[in-house]
Amino acid sequence: MLKPLLLVATIAFSSAANASNFAERESLAKLVHELDGLSALVDEAQGRANPDNRIRFQYNQLRKDLMMMRLGIQEHLDGPTIEPRSYAPLSGDYRR
Repeated sequence: MLKPLLLVATIAFSSAANASNFAERESLAKLVHELDGLSALVDEAQGRANPDNRIRFQYNQLRKDLMMMRLGIQEHLDGPTIEPRSYAPLSGDYRR
């Protein structure tokens, strides 16, 4: 009686964890899309900037920072969904 209940609980927990993981990945993909859209807004703002201002906004630095964020998120999305296990090294010595 306890084993089937444990099996059902394990499957339910694993399904919930997978759904949560999928939801996170979906949100991160939306964030990458939004960061891509910010590029056009940065271009627009730079086009409207007065080049004679004494203090100028550093649009190139903003682009670099946005790209760094985008690449970091994309790297996470492209990576494995499960961390690889580490195993103890084999001795390789099979003689006595």
